[in-house]
Amino acid sequence: MNGISSIWFISNVELLWRMVLAVVLGGLVGMEREWHNHAAGFRTHILVCLGSATIMLLSIYGFSEFVAEVNVRIDPARLAAQVISGIGFLGAGAILRNGSSIKGLTTAASIWVVASIGLCVGAGFIYPAFVATLLVLISLLLLNKWEKYLLRHRRNNDVTVKAHDDPGMLGNIAYKFSEQGIQIINVKMTHDLDQMDDEDGRAKTQFYFNLQVKDRNKILLAVEQIKGLDSILSVETSPGHDRVRVHQRLPM
Repeated sequence: MNGISSIWFISNVELLWRMVLAVVLGGLVGMEREWHNHAAGFRTHILVCLGSATIMLLSIYGFSEFVAEVNVRIDPARLAAQVISGIGFLGAGAILRNGSSIKGLTTAASIWVVASIGLCVGAGFIYPAFVATLLVLISLLLLNKWEKYLLRHRRNNDVTVKAHDDPGMLGNIAYKFSEQGIQIINVKMTHDLDQMDDEDGRAKTQFYFNLQVKDRNKILLAVEQIKGLDSILSVETSPGHDRVRVHQRLPM
């Protein structure tokens, strides 16, 4: 009986070891996120991993005094299940949407997997916790670079052109892109009828181009040609290059 019930008890040294290990493993993943300036970084991942490990320890060993009670059933997974479902609110907070692009999904996934690592550590499932941490770091560090290399020709770039609302302006801009071999994926146009030019009363138009190109330097070449067109007010590119805004020179 004592041998069976001993599985529900743990020494303070073992408790400390598991909690410290959770801090270390969570910190390793969080350090990578912090290094790349993501929403959830070093401390967040440490707290998630430590919290998960603590809850797992509580779930297994926190109610050991009631093991011998009649009609009491110990379920070590009852609190762990709540961690898996409850960690979603942190992941949702890391996801940001900017127009058509969504950022933070990888960070949200890292928070979720760090929670699972913490549960493994708390349950004494040490080897899988180390393996999971190693695989997460490989995914975030090595596979991230490999993915960028494979998709280097498929990344889209956004260009915003502000111009006077003249006939044929869209076609002229699109021709400059095609000259550089740039493929237009999508284009949107908005009219600024309320903001008339003070000189000739012409309305302003904004064109939003989503482009795909193998050599991103060609976008800058196209921008230089577009700003030379008549009626162009400004050209803004992102995120393919460091956010650059080019204004047309005003006539002297």
